[in-house]
Amino acid sequence: MPASWITLLRRRRLTLIVMASLLVLLPIGCAKLEQTERELVFRIEPGTARWFAGLPAGLEDVQLQSPELAADESLHAWWWPSSRQDAPTLLYLHGSRWNLTGQLFRIEQLHAMGFSVLAVDYRGFGQSRGALPSERSVYQDAQIAWQHLARLQPDPAKRFIYGHSLGGAVAVNLARELASEQDEAQAAGLIVESSFTNLGDIAAAVTNTSLPVRWLLSQEFDSLSKIGEVGIPVLIAHGRDDRYVPSRFSEALFAAANEPKQLLLIDGANHNNGLRMAGNSYRQALQALGLALN
Repeated sequence: MPASWITLLRRRRLTLIVMASLLVLLPIGCAKLEQTERELVFRIEPGTARWFAGLPAGLEDVQLQSPELAADESLHAWWWPSSRQDAPTLLYLHGSRWNLTGQLFRIEQLHAMGFSVLAVDYRGFGQSRGALPSERSVYQDAQIAWQHLARLQPDPAKRFIYGHSLGGAVAVNLARELASEQDEAQAAGLIVESSFTNLGDIAAAVTNTSLPVRWLLSQEFDSLSKIGEVGIPVLIAHGRDDRYVPSRFSEALFAAANEPKQLLLIDGANHNNGLRMAGNSYRQALQALGLALN
């Protein structure tokens, strides 16, 4: 066999070996990339938030049951009923990083507005056992929590969904799923605070780049494509001084939502203190949607 043929065969063999190696390693690399992405998206802080001073009177620890949870998984929640038996009931869906112990100040404010509140920690957060969360798993956790809330509050006209930051995307997805499952509305209203259009947009804003970073993301959290399908009144609130998530994202969500809807841009508020800074404006915005809390 001519030497040139032997050289060509060797090159082809080397090419095949390299291609085969890439095919083997690519799934491993993608899996590692997805895990790193999820770690960055959820940024879970273990343990108790340093500012947590204990549970207020009347707030109960709850373990949510579901056949969708594996034997080594659990879903921990707080249930804080209003003193009024006929009070509206709200599902609280938190964002990244902090578990329920870091959310109590906001839950207290919602409870003070007149809501009974069911707040859930996604699997992997706080006392909820499970692996590193994913977009799919937090959507599933919200559905399980909603099923529990529906048993606590049988009247759909008194059920609300609230999501803060990343939890806003979870809330929008839940509202869209509920609308697709039933002909009749399963909730009275959706409240989205300090949230964003989709993960690609917020990743580009945080990294301050024009590069197409969304192509690298396996988690989408695409509220912009879903919010027009929720089928219930929507209140979108955002602090004008939010340094983490620009308020223009809430303005874009508002533009994509169907009526009835309200946009509450809160002067002087940052990513976390919108409820406190808004004062009575929150209640007024809900009332403008026909959603009275009294």
